[in-house]
Amino acid sequence: MRTLDDLLNEGEGVQGRTVLVRSDLNVPLDDDRNITDDGRIRASVPTISALSGAGALVVVTAHLGRPKNGPDEKLSLAPVADRLGELLGAPVRLVELGKPLPSMAAGDVVLLENIRFDARETAKDDAERAAFADELAALVGDDAAFVSDGFGVVHRKQASVYDVAQRLDPYAGGLVLSEVEVLRTLTGDPERPYAVVLGGSKVSDKLAVIEALLPGVDTLLVGGGMCFTFLAAQGHGVGSSLLEADQVGTCRTLLESGKIVLPSDVVVADAFSADATTRTVPVTGIEDGWLGLDIGPESVAAFADRIGAARTIFWNGPMGVFELAPFADGTRGVAQAIADATAGGAFSVVGGGDSAAAVRALGIPEDGFSHISTGGGASLEFLEGATLPGVAVLEGDA
Repeated sequence: MRTLDDLLNEGEGVQGRTVLVRSDLNVPLDDDRNITDDGRIRASVPTISALSGAGALVVVTAHLGRPKNGPDEKLSLAPVADRLGELLGAPVRLVELGKPLPSMAAGDVVLLENIRFDARETAKDDAERAAFADELAALVGDDAAFVSDGFGVVHRKQASVYDVAQRLDPYAGGLVLSEVEVLRTLTGDPERPYAVVLGGSKVSDKLAVIEALLPGVDTLLVGGGMCFTFLAAQGHGVGSSLLEADQVGTCRTLLESGKIVLPSDVVVADAFSADATTRTVPVTGIEDGWLGLDIGPESVAAFADRIGAARTIFWNGPMGVFELAPFADGTRGVAQAIADATAGGAFSVVGGGDSAAAVRALGIPEDGFSHISTGGGASLEFLEGATLPGVAVLEGDA
């Protein structure tokens, strides 16, 4: 695939040329529409800054949330435009969908309003998406270039990710390129021992990646809500903990690999609340009415031993409900163990989503990891061996 460097170095470069950039700026907002984690915005800056600095007229597209009925003020990208402007050191104007671009000078950056305000962006109907992509291409001009830099959306066949890349001259942004290179390291011949740490709520959400990774890893450590279905498969009672009864048989089969390591103790509570009564109990001692919300200290130590012995580590999913202080220690301990292993020379990848948010929320330096992905779902689908439409179109395989 052609890269951002190729675009910048071709012919006369991008001076005065319009470049449409698809970024992933889908950041969390609080009730007052303040950004609570700007990691994805910061990750988008290098590509946008490189184009702006080279004199391009940069038009950025992105989405925020999942609008259901057209424009929704609560999902406007206005706060994102402000924060992006702060990071770039120059104002970023927000442009309504369907409106012409404002007058732009070389180096200017504008952000189109939430691309999902137009339902055709995510339409399953190819013709609807194509019509919207035609409008986006017309907006920037047929001679514009397209830079795909939103790795968090490349697993989606959407107008601003896939269809527009068939209408404009397409290139992979620095973020997409680095993400693909890192994940190919994991699916190629990673240095061993290779440990995978998986958490999150449901086994069903991670089943495909577990089945894809299990033959090639040395150890698979399982925490989070999903561990309780595995514990049930071992015959343990799990009280009121999250349980996918229809996945117990599948978990029992997966455990036969001998590679899966489960918690030995968990933090349980009498309610899903930061003010709940809590206990740390062995996994054999979860009583009825109590629910597991984190892995316990013995489990953290055991997981840390496995992580410390690894040379390649992939982590996706928190070990507990880290957003609530009583249930954050498991995730913090595992994250710190991965950072310590990285400092010792291991190659570590944090698989985006809640894991990346946890790193920032818990105050663990981001440079303590080899790579923090911006796309949890895209990372998992890549590791599952799925075709990512937004990557395939850049490679000319669409």
